[in-house]
Amino acid sequence: MYEHRRQPLLDRPRFLRRVARHGLVSLLLVGFSLLIGTVGYHLAAGLGWLDAFLNASMILTGMGQVSGLTTPAGKLFAACYALYSGVVFLVAATVLIAPLLHRLLHRLHLET
Repeated sequence: MYEHRRQPLLDRPRFLRRVARHGLVSLLLVGFSLLIGTVGYHLAAGLGWLDAFLNASMILTGMGQVSGLTTPAGKLFAACYALYSGVVFLVAATVLIAPLLHRLLHRLHLET
């Protein structure tokens, strides 16, 4: 997937395509997670679609829950989704930063 340190540095257009691909993967991961959260809040907590979307968005971004949950299923879903969201945030950030960090490390290890 990435070039070896003995290979030349990737040219700019191909590097930008790699960054765009990583950005798309990160965006799809966040979008899929938002869909899971919205449907889960709607089904488990009995929230309307807009409130479910708001809660999922706020939890996914780390801001915290907006609506008070009253059902045990809703509370369990919220706890599991919050744990999942923390991992998704780390994975999405890593996928986004990976090509930039690789390019920096590759550049530092190029033979002169």
